[in-house]
Amino acid sequence: MAKRDYYEILGVTKSATPEEIKKAYRKLAIQYHPDKNPDNPEAEEKFKEAAEAYEVLSNPEKRQRYDQFGHQGLGGNGGFGGGGMNMEDIFSQFGDIFGGGGFESFFGGGRGGRRTKKGTNLRVKLKLNLKEIANGVEKKIKVKRQVLAEGVTFKTCSTCQGSGQIKKVVNTMLGQMVSASTCHVCGGNGQIVDRKPAEADSNGLIIREEVISINIPAGVADGMQLSMSGKGNETAGGIPGDLLILIEEVDDDVLQRNGNDVIFELYISFMDAALGSQVEVPTIDGKVKIKIDPGTQSGKMLRLKGKGIRDINGYSRGDQLIQVNVWTPKQLSREERQILEGLKNSENFKPDPGKSEKSFFDKMKEFF
Repeated sequence: MAKRDYYEILGVTKSATPEEIKKAYRKLAIQYHPDKNPDNPEAEEKFKEAAEAYEVLSNPEKRQRYDQFGHQGLGGNGGFGGGGMNMEDIFSQFGDIFGGGGFESFFGGGRGGRRTKKGTNLRVKLKLNLKEIANGVEKKIKVKRQVLAEGVTFKTCSTCQGSGQIKKVVNTMLGQMVSASTCHVCGGNGQIVDRKPAEADSNGLIIREEVISINIPAGVADGMQLSMSGKGNETAGGIPGDLLILIEEVDDDVLQRNGNDVIFELYISFMDAALGSQVEVPTIDGKVKIKIDPGTQSGKMLRLKGKGIRDINGYSRGDQLIQVNVWTPKQLSREERQILEGLKNSENFKPDPGKSEKSFFDKMKEFF
């Protein structure tokens, strides 16, 4: 099922300010909050959907990629690392959307308090050539990440008694009110490290180098960021962060990219242009032979259907466009000059474009 547009989900326009986006999300979060809609799967899905839209549109970088490439610009899976929505992630990341104590205090602490802590994300840059981008590729990279050391054990936090929150009773003119805040000792997990090996840090973590296999879909673009859920740093008593992969497109020496199309500039001799010929041209998938018709003009554009880059949505593939340039020799021998001088005044050698010859701008409109 296709994902809905994030702006449509929040009910805002593409020109909405960050404050308008936040206000729209807050309204939906209150409307569909699980504590206000118990045992209502539809409301829970709408609550998750709104949180995913806000996670992307509240982040300037993600919002820019989404505006340019749509859902596929975020790795094809939207926000939250592309790993689907998690209620604990929502309460953990956006609990302060209401100010003060977050979702729990706003709704009276109905969710119990303990939240799942998430490890930090890791970022890597991945260079890809045009062929890898065109067809997709599997890459193996080495990543140093924090992981829980073997033998680490946990115990219940004595400060919050495993609840993850510190509650205080405050006397006011309206009577007693209970406020809750995240436990400063366990960070809201309700557990702390009990035993750990000597090489681990105070949180029971060590640095380990791992080889991670990444499947890059066809059609990615320079600056696009993909995400692998759970492949970031681990954290004591919580869930791992994500691995964020920033795509760097390496320029090709021969072919140029234009969206999903690739462009090749072909230089042919005057004789080949006048008499016609067969020439070999490079493509992403290897060399192919093409026919040059007699009387081909410099600047003519030829199209090789389906020889471009696969669309990131997987629905189609671009073309290869070949711009024909007739090469004019810069140096001539005496004999060559005499031959050309003899043809100079021939009627067939006088320029006569006529109405059938399209201008450069007409060609560009046709092909782009």
